[in-house]
Amino acid sequence: MPSKESWSGRKTNRAAVHKSKPEGRQQDLLIAALGMKLGSQKSSVTIWQPLKLFAYSQLTSLVRRATLKENEQIPKYEKVHNFKVHTFRGPHWCEYCANFMWGLIAQGVKCADCGLNVHKQCSKMVPNDCKPDLKHVKKVYSCDLTTLVKARITKRPMVVDMCIREIESREIMDPDEQLEALHEALRLLPPAHCETLRYLMAHLKRVTLHEKENLMNAENLGIVFGPTLMRSPELDAMAALNDIRYQRLVVELLIKNEDILF
Repeated sequence: MPSKESWSGRKTNRAAVHKSKPEGRQQDLLIAALGMKLGSQKSSVTIWQPLKLFAYSQLTSLVRRATLKENEQIPKYEKVHNFKVHTFRGPHWCEYCANFMWGLIAQGVKCADCGLNVHKQCSKMVPNDCKPDLKHVKKVYSCDLTTLVKARITKRPMVVDMCIREIESREIMDPDEQLEALHEALRLLPPAHCETLRYLMAHLKRVTLHEKENLMNAENLGIVFGPTLMRSPELDAMAALNDIRYQRLVVELLIKNEDILF
């Protein structure tokens, strides 16, 4: 007859066996989801694809939450997700609630700027933390301004900086430098054009000497003659209208400094 000690030992062993079964099953599921090999078997475990995708969606969700902290040097612009109804190919899980997205078509919505996939009903609860990705944001022009700067991690669109640098490297503020630049431009004209312009500017300069009687100072003459003398044949009417201010300024400078420039 077995002793009391051996009987209690058997009960302990049985309990250990029953306890190890659920733990072993959990381990098998985890290994199957991650596509790992069992140490006690020679062949690899067959991966259950939906379970693997579920595990991947969980990891993706964790990564998104971990990358919410932005660079302190970049202003924190709040960005609303640009959700659009989407048909997903294959099994997908909502990246907000982590539940399966049922259906064959239009199972949920996808952010066109960052690629976030969620249920349609979950999209109403997703915070305004869209992180636009250049894989999805291809345009620069006709693009939402906040989307553009967040996708490129800049304070403002790079094209604005480039245009302003180019303009400021050419719109000269010093009067002497302006005259020098205008003189160099006049030297590029054909001789007949340059002589005709010089003769006309000398005449207009004499007209300004009678400003009190005719009310035609250099500014008013620039308004009258600027569009005629400076209009480019390649420009359309709208572009020419935008250039009127600069045409006036150039002709005004030519009249006032006729004796220096020619």
